[in-house]
Amino acid sequence: MRLAYGEALRAAERGEVPVGAVLCAADGTVLAQAGNSVIGSHDPSAHAEILVLRRAGQCLKNYRLPDTTLYVTLEPCIMCFGALIHARVDRLVFAAHDPKTGAVESRCQIGRDNLFNHKIKVETGVMAAECGALLKNFFRSRRS
Repeated sequence: MRLAYGEALRAAERGEVPVGAVLCAADGTVLAQAGNSVIGSHDPSAHAEILVLRRAGQCLKNYRLPDTTLYVTLEPCIMCFGALIHARVDRLVFAAHDPKTGAVESRCQIGRDNLFNHKIKVETGVMAAECGALLKNFFRSRRS
């Protein structure tokens, strides 16, 4: 999660919402890492999670990413969690909950209804205080 936090810091430095993500193989090898790049790339889908999935897919030459764990500083949105399901990511570890657009626990609980053909193991709260504070401070500074 520390690597994902570093990506979030770099995103904030670029004026992006500070969210970072890292995808690791089962042995802990980092496959890809990224921070949000929606504003700079003019791409509404350029969330950290999506960028990491794209990079890892290119690295592995496969759109399926089984036996991987995604670490992300903020609870994924509907788009990102759907992509995780399609990529067959095994495990998701996220830090801060997102009460506005979180699709895992906060606003809706995608995947908890057993309607999908792939189930992702979920762990929450790792570095939640640090990641949540980073987001709060970012938005507070934007409103000032």
